[in-house]
Formats: sequence, structure tokens, C-alpha cells
Amino acid sequence: MDLALSPEDDAFRDDVRRFLDDNLSEDLREAGRKTGGVFADFAAGLRWHRILAGHGWSAPTWPREYGGTGWSATQRYIFARECTAADAPRIFNMGIRMVGPVIMKFGTAEQKAKYLPPILSGDIVFCQGYSEPGSGSDLASLKTRAVRDGDDYVINGTKIWTTGAHVANRMFCLVRTATEGKPQDGISFVLLDSVDIPGLTVKPILTLAGDHEVNQVFFDNVRTPVANRIGPENAGWTVAKYLLEFERGGDAYTPNLHARLEDVRKIAREEAADGSGRLLDDPGFAQRLAEAELAIQSLEMIELQVLSDLSKGRNPGAVSSLMKIRGSETSQALDHLGVEALAWYAAPFEPEARTLGHNEPTVTPDYGITAMPLFLNNRAATIYAGSNEIQRNIIAKAILGL
Repeated sequence: MDLALSPEDDAFRDDVRRFLDDNLSEDLREAGRKTGGVFADFAAGLRWHRILAGHGWSAPTWPREYGGTGWSATQRYIFARECTAADAPRIFNMGIRMVGPVIMKFGTAEQKAKYLPPILSGDIVFCQGYSEPGSGSDLASLKTRAVRDGDDYVINGTKIWTTGAHVANRMFCLVRTATEGKPQDGISFVLLDSVDIPGLTVKPILTLAGDHEVNQVFFDNVRTPVANRIGPENAGWTVAKYLLEFERGGDAYTPNLHARLEDVRKIAREEAADGSGRLLDDPGFAQRLAEAELAIQSLEMIELQVLSDLSKGRNPGAVSSLMKIRGSETSQALDHLGVEALAWYAAPFEPEARTLGHNEPTVTPDYGITAMPLFLNNRAATIYAGSNEIQRNIIAKAILGL
């Protein structure tokens, strides 16, 4: 693999840097720096989404025919690296990243026209209704039921760990439309055109870090049109598996890992080792940091190949499971190093310090304010999007033939 940038890619990188310099305001950069969970401050992320949309850059992975950039895999990777290096806020992008590609592949012409343009602009913000109490990684056992009533489905049940349900204005979810045969055969993929509709209740779940990112959603005779079903009835498992390939491998992991590595280095430059001198110069800590960097670089090689395949219309398939495993476990290793480097300064509980505009004194230094929140929130990284144990089973079956 030739890792040298072509002159065209060098020029593209310069264009991206100019765009970021011109459009990333200090408060947007602050939102990026203070991200202690999966996404940045929602309002800031939405502002950034709309700025990107105005420039035609909100959907780097989408084909041009649907309003995407048409960028090469290398250009998409350059864009992701430059955004993380500039502290751009992480966008709540389940529409762009997950349900958008599903609608492109399985949706009707009417569904594409209805949903894709407002997803692109940021006017539609989707959340994902998959997991249920007792049906997380064993998603095929889900029980939320949708019964046909004329031109509508009537939905009853509950979803849990629903990220962003309190800020989204749409939901895509899996529902059971039949009980005969294998569990996978009776599932359908439907869209809700609002989360503020009769019978739907969103209740917050606060994380250990004090963040409100996830929720439990209750359905009590919630109605959605049959026309909002994506793909045939009872074929939702096929649609869901396609979407999960994008959830696990459709975005670049390593730009965020490179940025996280630099965050840990910043802490280690400031904090003292057990004996004397900087922690960064301690041989034991430096070795573990180097091991994490090598893990990122090895994952980067796989990721670039996957991005290249995606740009040629190939799905990542089971390789996305490998990336999900390595990306989540490397992220957790970096989180551990960050908390270890910060030592006792990691202990104070100061969630207010991560709110935009906060300027009160804090116990934890500015350079470490997200270390413990990331450590706590990312404990879930090896569970969500399918637990890593499930990913290993997928690899064993699909790649190793076991």
C-alpha cells in the first residue's frame, strides 16, 4: 500500500484546512475538546452539520447522486483526520452514517426523496431503536410488536440504550411483525416520522459520567404508516445486518484514536512520574503508549483498505467486526492510560466543567477534563453495536469458516 499522498490529495488537504480555519469557531472547537462521550454538545454538532451541508460536505461517504461528496477513500480519511486534529465537534450522524445508506439500498423512490435530502441538510435527525431489555446482542429475540391496522402499524413494547432519543426528531427501529418460524424471519424495519407522537415516551438514563446520552423508549399503541417500512415485511433482519456493517465499520476509527493518543500525551507531558521528571519520559509508561500507537497504526492499515473497498461499492462485511473489536479495545486502552496519567486529578466529579462556556475554576486541569468521562462512557464501546464476543463469533463463522 502506497501511503504517500498524491499532489491532488495534498491540495485537497490544504483545502480542508482552509475550510476548517474559516468555519470552525472557537465555541465549536470548545465543543469538540469537551466531548466526554459518543457525541459532542448536540446543538453545537447540529450547527457544524449545517455548516458542512452548506458546503456540500455533510455526507463524505454518500455517492454524488444522493448529494454526497463523491470523495475517494483517501480524501474521506484526510477529512476525518483534519477534523479531529482541529477539534471539530463530533456530529450526531445516525442518519448520515446508518439509515441513509439503508434507504439508498432498500428504500423506494418515494422514501429516498422524502428522507435523504433532509438527512443531508440536518433537518432530520434519526435515533436508533434496536436494543431491548433482554435483547441486546441477541437482537433477534426482540419483542417490541407491530400489528398491521389498515395502512398503519400499531407498535407496543420498549427499546433501551437509545442514544439521542431525547434530541432526535425521527427514529428507525426493528419491530416484530410475525412470530412464526425463526426469530430472524419475523422482524421488520420501520421509520417513525416523529418521537413526539401519542403513546411514545422517552425516559433518560444517565451514564456514570453524569451524561444524558441514552434513554429508554416506551411504545403504547404508537402508530406509523406501513409506507414507512424499509424493505419487505418480515425482511428487517437483512436490512438490519446491512446497517450494522456501516455502524461497525462505515466510519473511520483511527482519526479519533490518533486524537485521543495526542490527548494522553498532553496529560503525560504535564504530569510527573513516580520518581522525578515527566510521566512521558518514564520508560514503562512510554512503552505502553508506544504499544497503543502501534495498535492504532495497524488498525489504520485495515481501515484504509475497508474505506477503499467502500469507495468501490463493496460492503465491509465481517471485516467491520474486526475493526469494531480492535477500535473499541484500543480506545479503552487509551482511556486507561489517560486516567492513569492524570492520577488523583481523575477522581473529582465535575460534569459541569464540560458544558460550553464554563469558566469557573476546576480541580481537574483543563487538559484532563474529559479523561475520566471518556474512561467511564467508553466502557460500553465493547458492548454497543454488537458486543465484541458476538463480533468474534461473526469472524469465526464468516472468515475462518468455523
